Amino acid sequence: MVRFDRQVVLITGAGRGLGLAYARCVARLGATVLLQDNGANSAGHGTDPQVAEQAAEQLRLEGLDARAVLVDIGSREGCHALVRSVLTIHGRMDALIHNAGWVAYNNIDAIEESAFDHMMAIAAKAPLWLAQAAWPAMKTAGYGRIVMTTSCRALFPQYVQSGLASYAAAKLAVVGIMNVLAAEGQQDGIIVNAVSPVAKTRMWGVEEEPDELRPSDVAPGVAYLASSQCAEGGWILRAANGQFHATKALEAEGVDYPRDLRAVGASTADEVAANWVLIAVPSLEPRS
Repeated sequence: MVRFDRQVVLITGAGRGLGLAYARCVARLGATVLLQDNGANSAGHGTDPQVAEQAAEQLRLEGLDARAVLVDIGSREGCHALVRSVLTIHGRMDALIHNAGWVAYNNIDAIEESAFDHMMAIAAKAPLWLAQAAWPAMKTAGYGRIVMTTSCRALFPQYVQSGLASYAAAKLAVVGIMNVLAAEGQQDGIIVNAVSPVAKTRMWGVEEEPDELRPSDVAPGVAYLASSQCAEGGWILRAANGQFHATKALEAEGVDYPRDLRAVGASTADEVAANWVLIAVPSLEPRS
């Protein structure tokens, strides 16, 4: 049974949308939830501390154990300060769900370095720094669950949208970080996974409760990844409309990386060109 009794769960970007849905879901399953949200607008700018405070109060009115933690996570120092705050108050942190982020559209000729760095700071660097800060306590406890956020807009070429180069770069960086931390944490009981969620929120320009693609339909999958029932890391959980599909990149059988890829041999560029129809074969194996 998935339960979080006596567990402390930190959720970033938890004041609205998906993050609030995650907080409500795990709190209903017994967790003490700590909601971080700097109240930025849909473009990732500005602050409003009332967003997290009001969300936590809303959950408390529902009889749930929730508290806002008002620490900015735009830097390594901020991420470490947030985790220190949680550990100081509660003495433990059983799970971390990094949800904070936004969608920003800029075509290649309009991307500014400052905008790219801002996207990377929250979407890719923050989960790394938060995990780094939580790692010692989780390692000592011999237990921890970390859930990061990626996107199918970065994972699958057929879902790519123009203008999302910075967003896609950050979301693919998350996959690499997740893969490495999943391996590093395994021996210490720290399980690290990622979710690729789709829900109609203010990032879609939707403020009211949607009739489909609801944040609450994603939350059960994230709750599972953050729970003691989840015992395997390195997965990407695609989640939308109450449906879930866990995926990861796996090497083909018989490959002796990097010496023998069990692939097409070629010694010249012309040979690569001549054999391209055999070389460029996407992995599209049907699901069982």
